Amino acid sequence: MITTIIFDIGNVLADFTWEAHYRSFGYSEEVLERLAKATVMNPLWNEYDRGVMSDEEIVQGFIESDPGIGKEIRETLRDKGSMVVRNDYAIPWIKKLQEKGYRCLYLSNFSESASRDCAAALDFIPCMDGGILSYKEKVIKPMPEIYQLLIDRYELVPEECVFMDDTLRNLEGAEKFGIHTIHFQNQAQAVLELRKLGVEA
Repeated sequence: MITTIIFDIGNVLADFTWEAHYRSFGYSEEVLERLAKATVMNPLWNEYDRGVMSDEEIVQGFIESDPGIGKEIRETLRDKGSMVVRNDYAIPWIKKLQEKGYRCLYLSNFSESASRDCAAALDFIPCMDGGILSYKEKVIKPMPEIYQLLIDRYELVPEECVFMDDTLRNLEGAEKFGIHTIHFQNQAQAVLELRKLGVEA
């Protein structure tokens, strides 16, 4: 029996709209492509979410990967507010599940600066029953430590939990602990998958 629903945030409860954010600056397609490669597609991007390096250290690393667009890198990352947009279904869905008796938690790779800049898009967090943002704990999915931390902190029975994430490797990390998983593609698909597990979604 499922008692706890665990949500990823990015591209589940809220969309990660980095491309629209970058385009809003009016750069050429060439610059946009270079920006993406130097930042969001750079393995260093994960360090934002890990919360060990400072933002300046990370930005400097991005610039070192493509010094010719240093100005544009700094400009686009000065305020990440429009990089995350909350999905309209997020709060009603959470509340509906809670009314049915399910506990709703979040487990997300998220940076301190993004949580600050995108606070308005994260207005569903106070509605939830708790969770983990990676930067606060200095661990990210799919590191085993982050799943163990969630289990211990909220005294979860893994077999009674289902975790929804849009990234397969994060789901594989949860499955190693016995947590049920759903590869999230859209809300309608996720609702169907939840119902297969006996969840009144």
